[in-house]
Amino acid sequence: MNSQVSNNFPIGENADKDTQHDLWMQSCIDLAKKARGQTAPNPMVGSVIVKNGQVLGEGFHPKAGDPHAEIFAIRAAKQTGEDLCDSTLYVNLEPCNHHGRTPPCSEAIIKAGIGEVVIGAIDADPRVSGTGCDRLRDAGIKVTTGILEQQCLDLNEAFFHRVKTNLPFGIFKYAMTLDGKIATTSGHSYWITENEARHLVHDLRVECDAIITGGNTVRLDNPHLNTHGLSIHSPLRVVITQSFDLPEEANLWNVTDNERTLVITLPNVNPQLKQKLRDRQVEVLELDDISPEAVMRELGKRGCNTVLWECGGRLGAAAIKAKMVQKVYAFIAPKLIGGFTAPSPIDDLGLNLMTDAINLSRSQFQQIGSDFLITGYLK
Repeated sequence: MNSQVSNNFPIGENADKDTQHDLWMQSCIDLAKKARGQTAPNPMVGSVIVKNGQVLGEGFHPKAGDPHAEIFAIRAAKQTGEDLCDSTLYVNLEPCNHHGRTPPCSEAIIKAGIGEVVIGAIDADPRVSGTGCDRLRDAGIKVTTGILEQQCLDLNEAFFHRVKTNLPFGIFKYAMTLDGKIATTSGHSYWITENEARHLVHDLRVECDAIITGGNTVRLDNPHLNTHGLSIHSPLRVVITQSFDLPEEANLWNVTDNERTLVITLPNVNPQLKQKLRDRQVEVLELDDISPEAVMRELGKRGCNTVLWECGGRLGAAAIKAKMVQKVYAFIAPKLIGGFTAPSPIDDLGLNLMTDAINLSRSQFQQIGSDFLITGYLK
């Protein structure tokens, strides 16, 4: 259900107004997250309409083409019969001010007679980018911006990245032992981390629109690359292969309405297997250029906001060198397996000096069960 009256937070008369704004904006963020992974190419947005410390209506944007969060909140608020002129609409992202698949939310807010609008972050989409706020102010509505701004920006960091670059936001995820290995010298890799860390990976996939892997990973690991039932949404599974030397049977070739697979490859290689996979509803796309940037541009055209790289060291290094990775999830298991020839998570980056090392910014460290996770952004 996308709109409902619930979770009231009565606020006393003496409560600090900034605290009120933070509480309701957090509610918007929580609502927006209900559609994780399902809104691309749109952002995740939640909205709450409040009057005298009580929720009149709330909603979130469920998917592209459906009404936006503000519309669900307004519909629910109108059902209460309350006069909305003294109400405040909270929304984590600036209301749209253009005709797309749906009419502009700014006009719906004005028509509803809402007196005040509190916004988390300004929309980076050039079709909006401040014009939503301007339209509301021109109509005499009080507009406040920048409430929990960093949290709101983080929520839709992938969307903002895509509208600015026309490329999806890339996340490189890997799991390694304490001595930096992703498999033994024989290639065996199950399992490096324990259940808690693997569950977090499945949850990470929920918010992604596509997962990229390489042909070698398909041959060696036969992955599923799905969300293991954590969501009805499952990201598009993308295999990049030059040779198309792939097994005829693999978990990724099991295609359903919710679990789709795209193989991106070069023309004129292994046409027989290509046809066999197409017969199984696997999409095979032939491109003259299958570099990480070319693949990400293709996924950007398909409306992907977030792409997860779950691949071996060679493809991972190529993606990093091409600047197709913006964030890293590094899972570290407190295990040692040794071996000079055992594979590591990232192949040669062409860096000869320690001073050339790529530093992560905004890095964070946490323990996940018996394993550890470091996240950070590539500068």
